[in-house]
Amino acid sequence: MNIEEYTAFCLALPAVDASFPFDEVTMVFKVAGKMFTAANIEPFERVNVKCDPEHALELREQFAGVLPGYHMNKNHWNTVLMDGSIPDRLIKEWITDSYHLVVKSLTKKQRAEHGL
Repeated sequence: MNIEEYTAFCLALPAVDASFPFDEVTMVFKVAGKMFTAANIEPFERVNVKCDPEHALELREQFAGVLPGYHMNKNHWNTVLMDGSIPDRLIKEWITDSYHLVVKSLTKKQRAEHGL
């Protein structure tokens, strides 16, 4: 997966927007104003995804390319190396899982406001 595919996949999810709140190279994707994934665009070497804490540990044990979240809460975030060691279908699944974790955390009112 390259940066264009990553960006297109994330933006195809409902009520998602992208921004650069930290610097000019870290793109952050949010749903209803809450971050669910982020990546450096230059170079595009890794992405951060939110994850259930128990599942996060399982993924780190199973895949060498999954690390504790870089500059994130290590319990709830994983960093996925974009070195080709993990199939794109799994990365997309983890991005989708991250998105759903964030949507689930929204209030009923927030979900309604954003059509979720």
